[in-house]
Amino acid sequence: MQIPLSKPDITDREIQKVCEVLRSGKLSLGPCVPEFEEKCAAYIGTRYAVAVNSGTSALHLIVRALGIGAGDAVITTSFSFVASTNCFLYEGATPIFVDIDPATLNLDPRAVRSFLNSQCDVKGGEVIERRTGRRVRAIVPVHVFGVPCDMEAIMEIAQEYGLRVIEDSCEAIGATYRGRKAGTFGEAAAFAFYPNKQMTTGEGGMIVTNDERIALECRSMRNQGRDATSEWLQHVRVGYNYRLSDIHAAVGTVQLERISELLDARERVAGIYSRALKDHEHLSLPFHPADTVPSWFVYVIQIQATKAVRDQVISILRGHGIGCQAYFPAIHQQPYMREFSGEAANLANTERAATRCLALPFFSQMTESQVAYVCEQLELALEQSTAGLVPAAA
Repeated sequence: MQIPLSKPDITDREIQKVCEVLRSGKLSLGPCVPEFEEKCAAYIGTRYAVAVNSGTSALHLIVRALGIGAGDAVITTSFSFVASTNCFLYEGATPIFVDIDPATLNLDPRAVRSFLNSQCDVKGGEVIERRTGRRVRAIVPVHVFGVPCDMEAIMEIAQEYGLRVIEDSCEAIGATYRGRKAGTFGEAAAFAFYPNKQMTTGEGGMIVTNDERIALECRSMRNQGRDATSEWLQHVRVGYNYRLSDIHAAVGTVQLERISELLDARERVAGIYSRALKDHEHLSLPFHPADTVPSWFVYVIQIQATKAVRDQVISILRGHGIGCQAYFPAIHQQPYMREFSGEAANLANTERAATRCLALPFFSQMTESQVAYVCEQLELALEQSTAGLVPAAA
């Protein structure tokens, strides 16, 4: 049996909507993008939404709109996809990685506060990292795997120190923290719609914000620096070709109309996995605090053993046609980050998670028999790979 790691959920409704756009002749800069933006803003609960061609582009434009650049530093997590760090590097800013909560795998507010208290000074209203002299400008929490961060604690710290907050919500559409949707806490947030996400546009992303200036600047920058009143070849600022086409927006509009159905289906699959794998001595299953409702992006387990054991399990599963992936390697340990990394912080929880986490096949159309096959092969792979081992401490 071949089971992919992920699979988009596309119906005839998406196909019909795309065909309508193709027949219209308005493939870009047409009416579908504004329609998608309006519906996305309404769903998330923000005043503005700006569609772009990827979650990475969304993060990059937010960083530029907030004026974060050379000489600045941003506090974030190393346990994430590289885009959440690259968006600073594009502008010459530097990431400061602090550790994660070992239960949620999200940025730990206690680690953020500890860093600010022990390694920074406040001078003239600015937070200065003592060792490097860099200005600390923002905190970027990443809602990892669709589990919301502790946003009350993060916003409290940000307000106390005068820091901006950019939410990386690329994996968390529809997730809520204390009844409020992820993406509505910071000055702006980014969502992503790659085919493995809860909803997809093929390739695409969205900026959401309540700040009109941020929205207007991001709209301009995504379209080569033109603003709403510019002629076609007049440009008011440096910009990019980060536009989302009407073809992609058409898919997104239908997917957003189906979002409750898509999220419910993924929750169903997650429940099947959790019931099948509970109480396994070598596994830790996904966790979310009681005051959050996750948006199931992936189903990630932690194997309580060494990286070598985890990697052997991956190899065995792939040999049986099961798509799986180590999710996530730590960003600060990526080869290209060596030139940007300074003195290593204590990232013990991050590094431990990076050696233990394993994403299993997960998509809304998964059947019980497919999940059962994955779990059966996982049990056999664990039995083979952990023979003679004492389970590691969680």
